[in-house]
Amino acid sequence: MTRWQTTGGLNLAGHLALPENRRMRALPGVVLCPGFPAPANGGARAAERIYPLADRIAESMEWAALVLNYRGCGDSDGDFSLEGWTEDVASAVDHFKALEQVEGVWLAGFGIGGALSASVAQRDSRIRGVATMGAPVDLAHWGRGASGLVEHARSLGIITAPGYPASLDSWAKAALSIRVDRCAADIAPRPMLVLHGSDDREVSPFDARAIADAHGDAGLRIISGADHRLHSDPRCIAILLGWLDSQITLIP
Repeated sequence: MTRWQTTGGLNLAGHLALPENRRMRALPGVVLCPGFPAPANGGARAAERIYPLADRIAESMEWAALVLNYRGCGDSDGDFSLEGWTEDVASAVDHFKALEQVEGVWLAGFGIGGALSASVAQRDSRIRGVATMGAPVDLAHWGRGASGLVEHARSLGIITAPGYPASLDSWAKAALSIRVDRCAADIAPRPMLVLHGSDDREVSPFDARAIADAHGDAGLRIISGADHRLHSDPRCIAILLGWLDSQITLIP
């Protein structure tokens, strides 16, 4: 477990995986951004399902891999907001870049984590490339249903403070501002991988095509028969690992 602070002073926690025997002087690094917590595990264990992926990346590929626990999740402080979670991804990049072992940072996110990854990479040219898996093209429906989302977040334990948020309209504004297709256009010509399940009932595969088209040169893969839970689909993981491996040539 590794810990760091956001610019706002919140303490965040993450799972850091490093290869035991390094042949490379400096390691490429990937920040893995989880999807929204599932009711079965809630926020307390939302990121744990991709800890094994980080370990696999470190052990088999000799990368550094960091799984982020967003604010309100796991051992991280704070309460959920899209603006806050975007800041958390940015702070994870800063934390990763400060590690002497890491040379070059990529982002890979599942579901909402993919949208946040694209949003951060749009503004941060240090990000070498982005992989999105089951990401929505926009989050407008989150903003329109903000009151219900707050109650759902409370049921998952990722909002605990009484009276939070102070302003629902301000809290929802971030959802209306994130457009992953626009982010993808700005990420180009940096590499981008867009993965989606053909049977995803939460996010339409058309969203993946819109994101890839906006980038212009993204690797688009629609995985036949896969649903939204791509973190547990071995075909998705194999494609992601292959894409990461292809990025090694981009390290100067």
